[in-house]
Amino acid sequence: MPDSRPLHILLAPAPRIVTDIFDEADLARLRALGSLAIHEDGPMTDDVFNAHAHADIIVGQFDMPAERLQRAKNLRAIINVEGNFLPNVDYPYCFGNGVRVLNVSPVFAEPVAELALGMAIDLARGVSRSDRRFRDGTEHYGLDANRDAFSLYRQDIGFVGMGDLGRAILPLLAPFGVRVRAYDPWLPSMWIESLGCEAASLETVLRMSKLVFVVASVTDDNQGLLDATAFAMMPKGAALVLVSRAGVVDFDAMLDFAAQGHIRVATDVFPSEPVPRSHRMRDIDRILLSPHQAGALAPALREIGKRTVADAELIARGLPPVMCKIAQPETVARFRSTPVAKS
Repeated sequence: MPDSRPLHILLAPAPRIVTDIFDEADLARLRALGSLAIHEDGPMTDDVFNAHAHADIIVGQFDMPAERLQRAKNLRAIINVEGNFLPNVDYPYCFGNGVRVLNVSPVFAEPVAELALGMAIDLARGVSRSDRRFRDGTEHYGLDANRDAFSLYRQDIGFVGMGDLGRAILPLLAPFGVRVRAYDPWLPSMWIESLGCEAASLETVLRMSKLVFVVASVTDDNQGLLDATAFAMMPKGAALVLVSRAGVVDFDAMLDFAAQGHIRVATDVFPSEPVPRSHRMRDIDRILLSPHQAGALAPALREIGKRTVADAELIARGLPPVMCKIAQPETVARFRSTPVAKS
């Protein structure tokens, strides 16, 4: 029988802001489940945590080592509203004691996919580069402006990773009639092929693609996966769109190959943010820079609240959550994402 007593929910979403992700109707739905405590006044100290250690659901991404989890006798779920599985939770304890760990990363797939396609078209056709030249009076016209341009139509496209984000990009590419090869060692070939892609090795993806989307999460296994050797495999003039995590690439090597004119690059993520004003990437012509804005749309942030509430209501009824991503014991400890710096 499900536990029918009122729930206590602790909402401590820093670095996100409550009003960015929850509207009043969503907060009312959380309050309807029992009691709701909101903490936005500074870090989660042990004193603050102890006052809410009886919580049934925690919404936030503060540290949850075993020492805190052991005090949280009623805890059923931790919902990370930042968007990553962070290495600050004792996951084995949670799995062994019936505590669900969830995150809201699916809300970002569509807005990031949309920007990724825009960046890909820009790299292929040189729109922003022509704009810069027009403004400084060095523009070319007609065919002269397109000497190194290429079309996405019927192009060979590669993916490094094929999770939520990769699957959101695929339908956007469908009108172009592209051939897609994908590398993802966490997925069987059958799954990749069911999406209309060819399962391929990393080397094949890099060597055979005119445009590569890097959409893999950073893990123990793939930190710096795309290094100088990998970039050298790419055809001269090929393009790379990086919209997942900077840790998947050797960032300095990527900049070197762009500066040499071997590849063109678009990136929405960086090893450290904000990027120093003096960083050399700002002066490399073949790089398109986006300040980690791909997923940061107001509707996406509000969807965080709606998915959180929907899963909290299911958990209150003794049912499994379905709207957020669920941590898997085989993989969650291998993720190496870093927290976002601000909401």
